[in-house]
Amino acid sequence: MTTQNARPTASAIQPPGPGDLRLIVRDQPMSLAAHVAHYGPVPLHAARPSALIAEVERAGLTGRGGAAFPTGRKLRAVATANSGRSTAVVVANGSESEPASSKDAVLLTRSPHLVLDGVALAAEAIGAARAYLCVAARGSLVQSLADALAERDRARLAHVPIEVIGGPDGYLPGQETALVSVLNGGRPMPSFVPPRPSDKGVRRQPTLVLNVETLAQVALIARYGAAWFRSVGSDASPGSALVTVSGGVGRPGVREIPLGTPLGEVLRRSGLSSPAQAVLTGGYFGAWLPLPAAFGVPVSAPGLRAAGASLGAGVLAVLPDTACGLAETARVTGYLASQSAGQCGPCRNGMPALAEAMNWIAFGQPDTDVIRWARQVTELITGRGACHLPDGAAGLVTTALAVFSAELRAHARAGPCERTRRPAVLPIPQLSS
Repeated sequence: MTTQNARPTASAIQPPGPGDLRLIVRDQPMSLAAHVAHYGPVPLHAARPSALIAEVERAGLTGRGGAAFPTGRKLRAVATANSGRSTAVVVANGSESEPASSKDAVLLTRSPHLVLDGVALAAEAIGAARAYLCVAARGSLVQSLADALAERDRARLAHVPIEVIGGPDGYLPGQETALVSVLNGGRPMPSFVPPRPSDKGVRRQPTLVLNVETLAQVALIARYGAAWFRSVGSDASPGSALVTVSGGVGRPGVREIPLGTPLGEVLRRSGLSSPAQAVLTGGYFGAWLPLPAAFGVPVSAPGLRAAGASLGAGVLAVLPDTACGLAETARVTGYLASQSAGQCGPCRNGMPALAEAMNWIAFGQPDTDVIRWARQVTELITGRGACHLPDGAAGLVTTALAVFSAELRAHARAGPCERTRRPAVLPIPQLSS
């Protein structure tokens, strides 16, 4: 572990330069041997556990799962709650319930040991007794992660017991308190806070829940230090991040970018060539931004927030001119309404009402009353409930009605446009019952 003015000593490996990839450096899964050869050994026991927390705080790392909460503050809160004990729990959240995101699955497939290093380091820093790595129970990812853990066992790198959990499908299981509920044997139900998981989480013990990319960044900071981490990005939003670019681009996929990179540059690197109407930023909890007007917006949490959008889980979904933004929003709103836990009024009543209004706006001929009702519902459901599902849906609809205002007027005048019959751009999962 480093101190504030010293270079890392855990590894003599040359750290990645400002233009180098940090998180996903190969197109194929990286074995433990290849991982250690590239990054060096995980720097456990190199200093007091509190030194890592201080280094993460100096780095300015924020969560990469959606909320962009300061990671060092989370680590310190759980370490404080666990003071004098060794009962804390680490939960690595790779559920990736955001349908338009694939960054976590790619990271876990290509660089599993970087995430597992982060889990071990975080566990040491807070005094955790065990850890869980939670992913969606789809495909072969659960087995490949189990294989990676077996590699570490054989190399005697199992510093904390880590259990891979294949969680349920759906949008809510990725939410922090809903994930804790699943690990406690319950349904994926968000809970009211306080108490927060940092005080009472899994088995009512202090629990650290971090996105898997956040944990991979912790592993890099532990090796190379805060100054290295801040050598890319901006002062307000340091470091790099993984983003999932999809929709109307020639080269969709997961990219690692310095935070603060202009949106237009990210999209051009992804093969944006034909005209595009807008981009959905942050995912289905996010917002629409018009193109090309938003090309200069920095891709970072504060940069997108200033533009009325969000970074969220790093989703950038481009809407081509051939698609209808109102139809895309209606489909997503309907999906979000279907994912409600049904425990609060805004979800039980408000979400279905908003989905119905958006469906009429997109696929019918909305009159003034329907449009007014949609706007009223967004105001009624915002800021209420146990989780932020209604807030996310309301924000998405609000930006859609503004960005696609010309289409809204056309639908009100003549009914749904021909583009509503085109295939959807944004994915809507078909979930098992």
